[in-house]
Amino acid sequence: MDENAPQDAAEAPKSAAGADAQVTRTAARLSEYGFFFDFDGTLSPIQQDPESVQPVPGGVDALAALAANARVTAIVSARPVAFLAERFGGVRGLRLHGLYGLEYSPDGGATVTTAPEAEPYAPVIARVVAEAREAFPGALIEDKRLSCALHFRTDPSLEPGIEAWATLHAEAYGLRLQHGRMVVELKPPLDTDKGAVVLREAAGLAGAWYFGDDLGDLPAFAALDKLAAEQPGFHAVRVAVGTAEGRGAALAEHADVLLDAPESVPTLLDSFH
Repeated sequence: MDENAPQDAAEAPKSAAGADAQVTRTAARLSEYGFFFDFDGTLSPIQQDPESVQPVPGGVDALAALAANARVTAIVSARPVAFLAERFGGVRGLRLHGLYGLEYSPDGGATVTTAPEAEPYAPVIARVVAEAREAFPGALIEDKRLSCALHFRTDPSLEPGIEAWATLHAEAYGLRLQHGRMVVELKPPLDTDKGAVVLREAAGLAGAWYFGDDLGDLPAFAALDKLAAEQPGFHAVRVAVGTAEGRGAALAEHADVLLDAPESVPTLLDSFH
């Protein structure tokens, strides 16, 4: 880099425009690359009601075009695979990793595999969900069968109480906490996260992109760093989407490219074709 270059030029890769060089390099070998996406806040806007969330306009078509040409195209989400399949099941070649990798479908949800070591925690999670709903009747308590998410987006004043309650119950039931935007989640204490998925799925590729918006995506960014360090020539691109809100802002510090909102993702993906 030219040491006399102006500061704004040095910062260019942190913008959508700065992605041009990354796209050019990737497009030349697209069939050797992997693309990994979070869902909420990345391929969809954040909504008060998690069940109402849908992909942004153009998102499904953009993923379909990418999946037809890239080596790996996958969604890696805290959502269950069944939820993702309802929205992306028609995309041929799209891999779905749900519940931070506890569930996996190689075929858009037609078949689903659950990590066998996670299954024994289903009754524990059911108990936690019931207790959480009793403790916080005004909060949205999301039952994902193998994880329990306590949302406080509709009432931020609940955050201290939910954080304390979740910490206590995670210790009592031997569960692990996962923090996100306006939510805290209790899940099985397994070494499975978005980073583990990316490490496994992107190994041996020429490069990989990861698109995320929240703290739960940091392990995926770290996985790309690890692959770049271990595989000479591996091209890693970390994209942070709409991270101005709350805890998600920390992700931007580790990104190569910043997009202002989920609606910008299809536009960027279209540039590969």
